[in-house]
Parts: sequence; structure tokens; C-alpha cells
Amino acid sequence: MNLDPGTVGDLALAFQPRDYLRVMPVAHMTTPLGLGFGQSRFSSPSQAFKLLYLARDLATAIAETIVRDRFEGESARVLDESEIENWAVAEVTAIAPLTVLDLRTTGLLKLGVSTDAARAKEHREGRELSEAVYESFAVDGLLYASRLTAAECVAVYDRAVSDKLTSSRAVELIRQTDLVPALRSIGVSVRAKR
Repeated sequence: MNLDPGTVGDLALAFQPRDYLRVMPVAHMTTPLGLGFGQSRFSSPSQAFKLLYLARDLATAIAETIVRDRFEGESARVLDESEIENWAVAEVTAIAPLTVLDLRTTGLLKLGVSTDAARAKEHREGRELSEAVYESFAVDGLLYASRLTAAECVAVYDRAVSDKLTSSRAVELIRQTDLVPALRSIGVSVRAKR
């Protein structure tokens, strides 16, 4: 994928998220900034790098991590409380500005890249774009709008995580006081354990 350096430069901005949220499996809650290879929207198809995904709000973090498309076409949109107990959440703040490529509005159009890269269910184009950016430009991550909630999210490349991010201690998602309102805002409810 060929990206015009001038356009990338125009779309790069300093971004310093504060108290963004990361939802992760409880098994990883002792390392809230831990990284692994994945099959996510902007992950490396060749495993050249790892990513840390953050969302501006709890509803978006849950939608992007847990809910995704699982209730598509369903009228009953219910998560079991036992499933929520498998997840944790931590606040993440940038202690130094991140240089991010802004894909929230016209960024993909200006780059000449399909909007599917940030907005489609299928991840192939997003992964190709991310690898091209990572390999060719001094960028710390990608700033984009969630395709599920339209709220702001950022995917931070591994090269910036240890130097530019800090996190709170992760807590179990089930203990979040704003869990039910966050779920309600995306049309999901919780079924108590029996």
C-alpha cells in the first residue's frame, strides 16, 4: 500500500488521551498495558507489531470488546452476569502526546484508502493500512471512530505504549458503578446469575 507522505503528515496530530478505557480479560488485569498479537481491526497481518486499543467511554469499550456484532438481528440483547465477570477495565492516560493518524472523518478519503479500513466488519483493509503506516511513518497509533458507537477510539502501536502511556489498576468490569447505564446506552441488559 502506497501512502503519500505529505497526506500522512497533514493527518498526523498530537493527541493526549486522558482516562480512556481498556476492557480486557480478567486473566490479564494485572498487566493493563500488556500486549499480544491479535486478529483485530488494525493488527499486523505479519505480526510485525502489537496494539493497545482504547475507547473514550465505557459503552464504546464494551461494544468494541465484548458485544461487537453478536446481537445483530436479535431482539433479546442480554449478557449473562457470569460472562461480564470474565472482563476487567482500566483507565489509560497518555503522559506524553501521541502522534496519531486521524482517521475519524476524511482521513481515509484523503489517503485514497477504502473507508472499510476503519468502518467495515471485515478487517483486512484496516490491517493492511495499519501495517503500511507502522512500517513507513513515525506514528504512535491510529485515531478513529468506533464503527459501533461512533465514539473516539485509539489504537496505540507497541513502540509508544511503555514510554507514553500509564494506567490505573484494572478492576473487574462487574464492579463498575456505571456498567448498567453504559450497557443500556447500547441497548444491552444484564441477566443476573441464578
